[in-house]
Amino acid sequence: MKKKAINRLKVVLAEKGKTNKWLSQQLNKNETTISRWCTNENQPSMENLIEIAKLLEIDVLELINSTKIIR
Repeated sequence: MKKKAINRLKVVLAEKGKTNKWLSQQLNKNETTISRWCTNENQPSMENLIEIAKLLEIDVLELINSTKIIR
């Protein structure tokens, strides 16, 4: 069973022309942590998502994949 991508961090960073390294420096986090967030291996806390959204000047909802099922 394929793991569901919960966050869109990797996509949004690419859209903004930012790297994992840049984000790790901005948040004072290890690059491995950022990499795990980008691959959806681990998830950032809500506090971290809010901080990332501020840094990227976007709405926090842009960082999260919708869980709504469209019928």
